[in-house]
Amino acid sequence: MTKIVTGKARLSYANLFTPKAGIAGGDEKYSVSLIIPKGDTATIQKIEKAIEKATKEGVSRYGTKFGKSANFRIPLRDGDIDKPDDAAYKKSYFLNVNSKTKPGVVDKDVNPILDPSEVYSGCYGRASIVAFPYSVNGSTGVSFALHNIQKLEDGEPLGGKARAEDDFSAFDDEDDLLG
Repeated sequence: MTKIVTGKARLSYANLFTPKAGIAGGDEKYSVSLIIPKGDTATIQKIEKAIEKATKEGVSRYGTKFGKSANFRIPLRDGDIDKPDDAAYKKSYFLNVNSKTKPGVVDKDVNPILDPSEVYSGCYGRASIVAFPYSVNGSTGVSFALHNIQKLEDGEPLGGKARAEDDFSAFDDEDDLLG
């Protein structure tokens, strides 16, 4: 298995403190979608090399047909193609990563973040992730497991919901609320 640390990515669908089941049900997992700018060629190259290594591992584990199927799945997706109507994914690739075990979450100074509201969809960070091959019920491909997240900076929240701190920081007292 190949472990990499990404460059700065925008976090989306961040479920890092409480696991959630997927749309189709199944096991609860911690997960995040990493939105990686297409200009971050260093991170994209690391991801592509990790996918190559995991594919070779899959061949040795599952046989020579691994990686040759038309249905072979790779995790790196193009936001301009797969999410053309979502501005957050424009000019970016994205990678969905998850884990059954809770990831470590730290700030830019590597101090643990304990408050779930500090890490949200729209903030920026980097992730340590591990590529691995899979072959389950006829589905084959490469995926990435989430190990840890480091929050680097705040960003505009995704999903249309403002943070409470932003909505109410301008108000001094009750008179301000009444207009």
